[in-house]
Amino acid sequence: MLRIQNITFACDEPAKLAAFWEAALGYARPELPAEFMREIEAQIERGELDPTGWAMLVPPDGRGPRLLFQHRPKTPTDSIPIHVDLRAEDREAEVERLRGLGATVVETKSHRIASVDETWTVMKDPEGNGFCVQ
Repeated sequence: MLRIQNITFACDEPAKLAAFWEAALGYARPELPAEFMREIEAQIERGELDPTGWAMLVPPDGRGPRLLFQHRPKTPTDSIPIHVDLRAEDREAEVERLRGLGATVVETKSHRIASVDETWTVMKDPEGNGFCVQ
């Protein structure tokens, strides 16, 4: 069985985009072992690692995928071939909260399958990555 370990965002400003998703999802910066941090700091001092070139967030309960943010060229976001779907108890309130964090609304859609009506809002994070709130 496969499980999602990481969801990776190619982005221009990893720390800024991580801050948006940290506030949006309640994820947190991981606490890394001291030895690992010393290795990272040494790589930064030697110029081998750009401290602004990446960020990581983990779910607060430790269950679920990590979110990785890497500075690298990204593909156009218009088609959003892979995106994050979020479920909210109050979709409209959550959309407004996310707008306050810097997301933009693309459109709100609805469809009916059998006797079930579904409505979701297509949004973009501050770097234009698409996601939906249902």
